[in-house]
Amino acid sequence: MEKNRQNFIDVSEICLLAGEIMLASGAETYRVEDTMVRIAHAYGVENAESYVTPTAIIFAVNGELYPAGTKMKRIERRTTDLNKIATVNSLSREISEGKWTMESAYERLKQIKKENISFSVPIQLLAAGIASGCFVIMFLGKWIDVLPGIVAGSIGYFCFLTIHQIVKVRFFSEFVSSLIIGFTANIFVYTGIGDQADKIIIGSVMPLVPGLLITNAIRDLMVGHLISGLAKGAEALLTAFAIGAGIAVAYAIF
Repeated sequence: MEKNRQNFIDVSEICLLAGEIMLASGAETYRVEDTMVRIAHAYGVENAESYVTPTAIIFAVNGELYPAGTKMKRIERRTTDLNKIATVNSLSREISEGKWTMESAYERLKQIKKENISFSVPIQLLAAGIASGCFVIMFLGKWIDVLPGIVAGSIGYFCFLTIHQIVKVRFFSEFVSSLIIGFTANIFVYTGIGDQADKIIIGSVMPLVPGLLITNAIRDLMVGHLISGLAKGAEALLTAFAIGAGIAVAYAIF
């Protein structure tokens, strides 16, 4: 019984850590729950249940060989890191195939949590700038506005990354970044470098738009996770409001 008790503790900690990494990296609620249950089943825990919200994970197990128990983990910070989601997904599949012991899987998950496998800041800024320039053309902007869109998008995303690290207030970084994008676009048009400020702004704010959050909210609603879907939808709406408010203030001042 003592061995079974230790197995229960190990399995629950593995499942909670895997769920924490995925949820904090922007994974859908149903994907987090499914991954946790699959890992528990792979290690012989058949009666496992998980309940996930955007801010907390609850994992419970009950059975003849395992004493009833429930554990909870709060998620205070969430970001978008598809690399970590894919890595944990791959690890969970290998666990289901019996390639990892509980000890080695737990150590690997701790490594994944500590690793910074996201792209470097210069690469992110380059990608944001290129995407902004492409969006300018997509929204029927002129070719003369592509370069201002690239510059404004890169500057705005740099401000977003910097402010997000300094100020922990949600939505403040989006507001300030869009405000700076609005100023930058209008300066380009005022100096004659750009032609259509609205097209430059629309393209430049696209890297800030919570597209993954909106997609996850819809997918959670479709599979029946109403609380998570509504919560993520509200978060996406507030982010969009912060972006719009920043642009509005920039136009009002300029």
